[in-house]
Amino acid sequence: MFKLSENQIRSFNEDGFLIVENLIDDDTVELLRARYRRLFKGDFETGILPDEVNWQEATGDPSLTRQICNGWKADRAIARVVLRADLGQAVAELGGWPGTRIMIDNVLWKPAQTRPLAYHQDNAYLKWFEPSELLSCWIALDDTTADAGTIEFVRGSHRWRHSLPEGEFHGPKEYRKYMELAAAREGVEPEIVYVEVPKGGGSFHHGWTWHGSGDNTSASRSRRALVLHAMRSDTHYVPEHLGQGTGSIYSRYKRLGDNVIDENYFPILWTKDGYRTPGIENYLSAD
Repeated sequence: MFKLSENQIRSFNEDGFLIVENLIDDDTVELLRARYRRLFKGDFETGILPDEVNWQEATGDPSLTRQICNGWKADRAIARVVLRADLGQAVAELGGWPGTRIMIDNVLWKPAQTRPLAYHQDNAYLKWFEPSELLSCWIALDDTTADAGTIEFVRGSHRWRHSLPEGEFHGPKEYRKYMELAAAREGVEPEIVYVEVPKGGGSFHHGWTWHGSGDNTSASRSRRALVLHAMRSDTHYVPEHLGQGTGSIYSRYKRLGDNVIDENYFPILWTKDGYRTPGIENYLSAD
């Protein structure tokens, strides 16, 4: 069980991120690494395809970070981490939310000599639901270092003016470009913090915190990570914005007669009043 301290919550509110250790144990790390190998070969344990498959072994560009979104639907080992109630509670406490549901997960694998992921603000892509807030938990499956392309945050940037999404996300030549332009508009010098933790550790970050990751310049080390991107439990669809940002993908789950976000596809992990989507435990325990 992961539990936040009051000091950690204060630090998150000040910095826009929080670096932690021991989110998952070594056995879970090893299991997830094995499942990553299967997922990126197109072997999906549940028989259900993830919502986004941006890299596969036979066709993927070897210079890019491998990415799958909503691996939890394809593999229960992924689901047993990203659907944890204690992580949902931690996210809600950091965000000041009544509860937490998963929006998506990211299954990320950055092998040696692969290119960066551009700096961005997650909330900039979310007009299709409201409240349009995201808060994320990033979990390292390898010991992380700056030279191996770990995630980077800009301290305090969640308080900057909001920016629209710009530029190429996967493998840009100037991966910090749009963050640096935003910092110039703020009149500040960005303070970049690298998340350097042992495997099983990670971080939480605010949806308006600028973040990205550089080239993996190491000779042989991979940087694998599993990310829970969470939204508030009380979100709903905004029909006029369903074609914008990630809404162009996740609007496929909108029901015909209302704007309710369906728990079958966006399960609720934790709420203050003790509610959790009932089907989660049956799903996690299925063979």
